[in-house]
Amino acid sequence: MAHSHRETIHDWMFNAALPWWAANGVDRANGGFVEQVTPDGADGGIAFKRTRVTALQIYVFAHGHMLGFKPGLELANHGVDFLTSRTWNGPDKGFARRLTREGGALDSTPDLYDHAFVLFALAWHYKASGDRNSRDWMHRTLDYIETHMRVSGGEGFWHELPPKGWRQQNPHMHLTEACLAAFEATGEARFSTLAKEIIAVFEARFFDPQTQTLAEFFTEDLARAPGDDGRIVEPGHQFEWAWILNSCRKLLGVQLAPQIRALASFAEAHGVDGATKITFNSVRDDGATIDRASRTWPNTERIKAAIALHELDGIDPSPVIESSAALLFDRYLGRTLPGTWVDLVDADGKSVSGNAPASTFYHVFLAFAEVLRIS
Repeated sequence: MAHSHRETIHDWMFNAALPWWAANGVDRANGGFVEQVTPDGADGGIAFKRTRVTALQIYVFAHGHMLGFKPGLELANHGVDFLTSRTWNGPDKGFARRLTREGGALDSTPDLYDHAFVLFALAWHYKASGDRNSRDWMHRTLDYIETHMRVSGGEGFWHELPPKGWRQQNPHMHLTEACLAAFEATGEARFSTLAKEIIAVFEARFFDPQTQTLAEFFTEDLARAPGDDGRIVEPGHQFEWAWILNSCRKLLGVQLAPQIRALASFAEAHGVDGATKITFNSVRDDGATIDRASRTWPNTERIKAAIALHELDGIDPSPVIESSAALLFDRYLGRTLPGTWVDLVDADGKSVSGNAPASTFYHVFLAFAEVLRIS
């Protein structure tokens, strides 16, 4: 495999992005991390802090530390301190969704997506530090999820409490990812057991083998939502699930090859522009395009899916890595301050002006770390 972008990727991660966010993305006054930055690199002044951003930045700095970025562990420690002291509302209420900039209460809604990423962050912090406190918090987090968010008499988990709107696959996907990280960090069967349980829900409910599509929205009993909502497919999530299922195959021995291939194949065929190789935000379950614009993150997930197919079937991932990396550096990472990004490109391929959300760092960093891992 020849990855001409490997050096560029490594340089961006360790000489641009990690140092920049270490210097500009940490709220030393109030704790936690900056939510968004403006195109000129200033704090975006957002009136809240999301728990998921705290968790995602803990992951980035913990993983960065493990790959050689020495300040990463102190920064991850900073995030864990804020997470456990400010966002936790106790064993009966779990983690809050959002705090004020100063760390006060704002939205205490328990959100499965947030809890999944908290578990993910703590698992990576434990990998990086060996801190038993993070291991204890991993179990405390999963205790809350299993005690309060599990659907009684049904399958899977509520996306928020109290539940409103359609049920969603996306937080289940990230809970699977988090359980894999926790199992890899601890070897404890509790985490692998839950990952396998969610995979069974994926096979039975979320994924339709006939259309090769992963729906986003579901009724209370996990049938696809009626009407247009039930037909929405996000190519980025198809790619992301392909990579996660391959991780399940490697770590847990679960045989998911047909689903991995189908997810990636549909997304590649219908969710990627043939000329530009940009990954669309959304398509329909028959392949018709819904939203031709593209955020940063679906393009990073295309890279991860190509690596999954390489590990599964020996397919050379270089063409996908090269095209998506070139696209990312040209349209997203190369049109703003080094180490930051443009978050959205419109249907005509033009950058949409706006703040850079810190949450994007997780997607780019993980995809690029995967490229380094196999290169």
